[in-house]
Amino acid sequence: MAYVSKPLAVVTGASTGIGRELARIAAERGYDLVIAADEARIEETARQLQQQGAAVVAVQANLSTIEGVDQLYEAVQATGRPVELLMANAGLGLGHAFLDQHVEAWRHVVDTNITGTVYLIQKIGLDMRARNTGRILITGSIAGFMPGSFQAVYNGTKAFLNSFSFALRNELKDTDVTVTCLMPGATDTEFFARAGMLDTKVGQDEKDDPAEVAATGFDAMMKGEGDVVSGWKNKLQTAAANVMPAGMLAEQHRKMAEPGSGKQ
Repeated sequence: MAYVSKPLAVVTGASTGIGRELARIAAERGYDLVIAADEARIEETARQLQQQGAAVVAVQANLSTIEGVDQLYEAVQATGRPVELLMANAGLGLGHAFLDQHVEAWRHVVDTNITGTVYLIQKIGLDMRARNTGRILITGSIAGFMPGSFQAVYNGTKAFLNSFSFALRNELKDTDVTVTCLMPGATDTEFFARAGMLDTKVGQDEKDDPAEVAATGFDAMMKGEGDVVSGWKNKLQTAAANVMPAGMLAEQHRKMAEPGSGKQ
């Protein structure tokens, strides 16, 4: 029997924001999709994407857990098709001073941004390496370049992902599997509301368009580039972060993220 179907893309954190835009672009570029998020509205996102002609499997799962990632991977396996694109985008933020945060809250950020992400990359990455083909896009952040006062755990997780992405890319350099790290700045999504940061300067400042951020990341992935910072302001901020002392960066971040730093 002839194998006739579109290539398959997997997108996590696809119910809103950058993830939803990445899924939309993939559908427009002729990919079928397995999309995942930890909330029920992932089903509505799936219905919207199906209107673009894509076959879409929606998975509601807690991607901060091994069980949740296994649930997603089983749904991917059930398609009977190889994954051509993996866009590991699921992530959580958390504002306020670290010592005032509940352990359950910061642990959820660590397990979503790091544990669940790298576990999924390992499972699908093994399949890609065995086939010697595939593209991986990891959503890091320019936050990973600076100590995140009042976002200490979040920035730390993004520093991990930025570093992990480059390391994995190097490990796979003799294969046809590519790894790209998308590093956005503050983007107009639900991130700051969920992180409890609407009263901060960064929470209130003008933000980047998630559609433009996603397009930048998707194009970089398809070109096989190692990393991309979206937006010229973010490129300047990243360049400055590479030369400024860590203590000065932490103080600068405090002015953006300290509770009450926004307009009252």
